[in-house]
Amino acid sequence: MRKRFFGLTLSTVLFALCFSAQAQQPTGKIPRIGFLSRELHPSDSRAAEPRRLEAFRQGLRELGYIEGKNLMVEYRYADGRPERLPALAEELVRLKVDIIVTDTAAPARAARKATSTIPIVMVSAGNPIQAGLVASLARPGGNVTGLTGLTTELLGKRFELLKEVVPKVSRFAFLDDDDIVDLSPFKYAQEAAQALAVRLERVEVKTANPDFDGAFRMMVKERVGGVITSAGFLSTTLHRKKILELLEQARIPAIHGSALWTDDGGLMYYGVNSSDLYRRAAIYVDKILKGAKPADLPVEQPTKFEFVINLKVAKQIGLTIPPNVLARADKVIR
Repeated sequence: MRKRFFGLTLSTVLFALCFSAQAQQPTGKIPRIGFLSRELHPSDSRAAEPRRLEAFRQGLRELGYIEGKNLMVEYRYADGRPERLPALAEELVRLKVDIIVTDTAAPARAARKATSTIPIVMVSAGNPIQAGLVASLARPGGNVTGLTGLTTELLGKRFELLKEVVPKVSRFAFLDDDDIVDLSPFKYAQEAAQALAVRLERVEVKTANPDFDGAFRMMVKERVGGVITSAGFLSTTLHRKKILELLEQARIPAIHGSALWTDDGGLMYYGVNSSDLYRRAAIYVDKILKGAKPADLPVEQPTKFEFVINLKVAKQIGLTIPPNVLARADKVIR
């Protein structure tokens, strides 16, 4: 009986040890995500405040993904230089990442050219249909899905807000770059200008070797009284701060399509809540890692919007924000 009991006990212990060893072994490879951005690398002192990226990480944590433990992220930044995006996208493909997350449409286009099989999640794309990234919002098809920032649709509202702030101005400029694939934002802006009985000019700056000083000299000469900036590469940190500096020097009020502008010294921002889009992008990553196909995941639109006014900038350029406009702001920087 003692021998049988000892044998049974030994077998039980060995089984428990074996089971424990199996439990400690990894059940599979750790997923690897590629993050492709047009922005400056965070280590650059001029880089944008990283709250949007933190919102993405927070979204992943809420779904059980801890970066460095059960999820790896490969970050690639174009430093405001669009010509670098294709090579960075190809590098991520060579690393065989499971998913490529892109901050805007331009990196998504570069990733789409680099691979037709690796899933691509857009965090904020103005018009992914016009950009040729998806067949439709409801059924994207292919390997691209994600969220749209409604860049074009919100231009009319930005124009109206700027006109309320400078009601006597009759000439505005739409500051754009030559890398824009979709020209519908300017068309929307033109329609809004016509409805307000004001003149709107498109001021184009070349993406390669942009001449911002020349563009502003022309706007000052033409007596432009208000500027709307596009969501192209002009909005990257590298160019954003230069544009804001020239806007202050020329004392021209402007409204922008990203809260990063007002954080850096821009007058006004109206648009989507970017942090919310980044958080929701994590949901797409989770679904794809669990087996969902990008082609079957509808592209979602924003649900949260914000209006930000920087009163410090208004004071610097000698502008008084009307009380009725100020009252509608979600955030006021004083």
